[in-house]
Amino acid sequence: MGVSGWQIAIIVLVIVLLFGGKKIPELAKGMGSGIKNFKKAMKEDEEEVAPKNVEGKTNVQATQAKEEEKQA
Repeated sequence: MGVSGWQIAIIVLVIVLLFGGKKIPELAKGMGSGIKNFKKAMKEDEEEVAPKNVEGKTNVQATQAKEEEKQA
């Protein structure tokens, strides 16, 4: 069961009626900046947990590469 065009149109109409035409872009901008900040925070946390070495790899990646070289 997919969503038909009429159902989407009704949902959009209800959203416009609830929030108004001016408020929707503001809500979308707020959600976009929130997602951007979340991704930035996740990246910063990842760098704190696994700092990168001189080659730009995390210590785990560098160790894995060394193990692969030994096996080859």
